[in-house]
Amino acid sequence: MTKGSITKNLISFAIPLFFGQLLQQLYNVVDSVVVGNVLGKEALAAVSTTGSLIFLMVGFIGGLFMGNSVIIGKSYGAKNYDRVSAAAHTGITFAIIMGIVMTVWGYFFTPVLLGWMGTPADVMNNSVTYFKIYFLGGLGNIMYNACCGIFQAMGDSKRPLYYLMVSTILNTILDITFVKFLGFGIGGAALATVIAQFVSAGLAFYRLTRVDGPHRIYLSKLHIDKPILAKELSIGFPTGIQNSVIAIGNVVVQSNINAFGSVAMAGCGSYFKLEGFVFLPITCMSMALTTFVSQNLGAGEVNRVKKGSKIGSLISITCAEIIGVLVFTLSPYLLRIFSGDPEVLAIGATQARTESLFYFLLALSHCLAGTYRGAGKTTVPMIVMLSSWCLLRITYITIIVHFIPVVNVIFWAYPLTWSVSSIIFIIYYFKGKWIKIGIN
Repeated sequence: MTKGSITKNLISFAIPLFFGQLLQQLYNVVDSVVVGNVLGKEALAAVSTTGSLIFLMVGFIGGLFMGNSVIIGKSYGAKNYDRVSAAAHTGITFAIIMGIVMTVWGYFFTPVLLGWMGTPADVMNNSVTYFKIYFLGGLGNIMYNACCGIFQAMGDSKRPLYYLMVSTILNTILDITFVKFLGFGIGGAALATVIAQFVSAGLAFYRLTRVDGPHRIYLSKLHIDKPILAKELSIGFPTGIQNSVIAIGNVVVQSNINAFGSVAMAGCGSYFKLEGFVFLPITCMSMALTTFVSQNLGAGEVNRVKKGSKIGSLISITCAEIIGVLVFTLSPYLLRIFSGDPEVLAIGATQARTESLFYFLLALSHCLAGTYRGAGKTTVPMIVMLSSWCLLRITYITIIVHFIPVVNVIFWAYPLTWSVSSIIFIIYYFKGKWIKIGIN
């Protein structure tokens, strides 16, 4: 990504990421579609309420591996192939350890976490069942994302897509088989996802042991390089903390939604599933910018970094707003995929039409955050997103809902906080300190 057309590099890298992320979104969406249509709105609410908690766990560990990707990308751009190899082996070893930790922690603390969220009694049993089985696949989830991070840091976003195609098809088949035909209930949906995650992780890891390049993994070389791990954590820890605290904020938001009952939970949950697809072009361009910036800073191409960050942000903003208009118009029909209940559809459509025209702000925040992470400046996105997407969002919801107890109040928290983060990121961009730090 250090040579040739910037626009072509970013788009060609982001497109496979888009389809890969699209397939990943299908994991939980297929669960929701099958569960919502076969088992009803209470079961759909149970799947929906686990989303924030899943991101809390996966988001933290995924943030840690952002540091590994930045190290590999900058080392590859600087042609330091020994460091690429050391970072790749350290990343995989650390992923195995953290995958086991996440599995154990998530499984045993499930009832406590759901209780803190105020999960309604008519949803609790299904939520616990789904969550516990889901986290039995924690190792597969973390390993797949760690392997993908290595591929993407090297500029390869195509191979992860191929593996996801296989696992997503498998997930869909198993979902329908377990829930509809074998009657496994909500646990069957979670089991299908776990199996699919391990398949994708196995395919990605196997390829890393066969690939021709400095990022090839040798089982005999799996170990922790302490200096590299320390550097990885210093870069990735702020992103992990950011993801976790934002997830905690989302848990608080979900708790407020839960207070309005299972219909509100199902309606908002359906919208959030739809929103997951909407955000794909945004997050994929952000990821592309992280790799682009890290490789070009490693190669000393400062002007190329500045130009690339502007081009990537403009592309993402344009796509986000086009999608926003489509969601505003078509949301009542799109949400029918998840549920045909009129009350559920009404709440989901209201949330969609409140937030959709502001997607361009979310795109700008994500792209600038991705740029700063590629430069190794992960503390700034952490502080900005914690203060705006967590603290401000929670404060707004807690105060306003107390005086105006309607679920619509919660929806407006998102455009408000996206606006604040975008303004801060723009100011920091033009100060230019992130470039100087990234070069060092």
